Amino acid sequence: MRTLIKGGTVLSPAGGVAADVLVEDERVAAVTAPGLFDTADTVLDATGKYVLPGGIDAHTHMEMPFGGTFSSDTFATGTTAAAWGGTTTIIDFAVQAKGTSLASTLDKWHEKADGNCAVDYGFHMIVSDVNDSTLKEMESCVDAGVSSFKMFMAYPGVFYSTDGEILRAMRKATETGSMIMMHAENGIAIDQLVAQALAEGKGDPVQHGLTRPSALEGEATSRAITLARVTGSPLYIVHLSAAEALSAVAAARDAGQNVFAETCPQYLYLSIEDLARPDFEGAKYVASPPLREKKHQADLWRGLRTNDLSVVSTDHCPFCFKDQKELGRGDFSKIPNGIPGVEHRMDLLHQGVVAGEISLGRWVEACSTTPARMFGLYPRKGVIAPGADADIVIYDPAATQTLSAETHHMAVDYSAYEGFELTGKVETVLSRGKVVVSPSGFSGGTGHGRFLSRDLCQYLN
Repeated sequence: MRTLIKGGTVLSPAGGVAADVLVEDERVAAVTAPGLFDTADTVLDATGKYVLPGGIDAHTHMEMPFGGTFSSDTFATGTTAAAWGGTTTIIDFAVQAKGTSLASTLDKWHEKADGNCAVDYGFHMIVSDVNDSTLKEMESCVDAGVSSFKMFMAYPGVFYSTDGEILRAMRKATETGSMIMMHAENGIAIDQLVAQALAEGKGDPVQHGLTRPSALEGEATSRAITLARVTGSPLYIVHLSAAEALSAVAAARDAGQNVFAETCPQYLYLSIEDLARPDFEGAKYVASPPLREKKHQADLWRGLRTNDLSVVSTDHCPFCFKDQKELGRGDFSKIPNGIPGVEHRMDLLHQGVVAGEISLGRWVEACSTTPARMFGLYPRKGVIAPGADADIVIYDPAATQTLSAETHHMAVDYSAYEGFELTGKVETVLSRGKVVVSPSGFSGGTGHGRFLSRDLCQYLN
């Protein structure tokens, strides 16, 4: 089967160029001057539109256990929503429970995802139980295509690792060439602040933000960077939200250390004012790290421009307001942590282009090309070039849309971006050459997505 995408502006990190794209079966066959080909089995007219590589969301949590419940999107519903938003690859997190092996954890997540995804997918591994056996299993995970390991400086008693445990895992990462991903918040100090607030009768959702101050994210980020420097391990800071943390990352990068970071749309557009919404509405915006004061947003946009923030992911971890977020009514510490967003990442970042915060090339780079290179998927993913998977988005930069729970496709009963008016919209999405989203609707299937065995990071010094 041959598909011709003609008349569009093909985007890459270098910018845009007028070109046609020829797809044969699942791969890109050619990127040519306009009009070189004129026939194919399917011809898609992209006149006036952008043609860009499918988005890669490197941080999602489908069916994730948290606080006695599970995130509300399954791999089927979550990857379908991703496709609607122009994301053609997700990398989800397999969650090791205390006392279990990494091998059994990976098997469990394959059982959840295999045969149920609408787009391609890979896994990171959450390491919550550091011991000799776990460290040995990190080697077999790399062999199985899982080359990144997330650890937590937060959530004592659940995911938390001590500095000594982090040091051991980082040494193993150095040996294997794999990546340590870090949730960098000082969980020991935060738990004390949480206990103090509750003892004072302060149970509203805004307390979630007030008890997790940005200084404690900055401190933990600096500490993680120091541990990585001591061990020689590469380090990737997940969901960075605060100027203090960004400053630590920038300094490490300026010194030539293999330190990288991502941020998320919620930290670019939402703030602690949303956490403070009345009548428990703030619970919709509880995530960790928490939403910050608006003053941090300008720093994050600047970090995206300077590449101190390399990637934009979502940390998509949806919990319904009714029945799930309400578990914490009166006690903010029991509100399930997470914000839905996998469907809107590409559009929200394009709004940054519209506003002049980032360039078109940087949009593509942060949403697709860099995550592909960061997590061992390039050049199969993240680029429109001969031989690459034909994961392609036709994007209408002039279309307008209003985000709403009434129209999104995520399995959650609210939108964190309710009423946001955006310029730009996904028109057509191809996943490995198959049209899965078009102006007429969704034409994909939940068995279409394939597991991606990933190589090592391509950015290491």
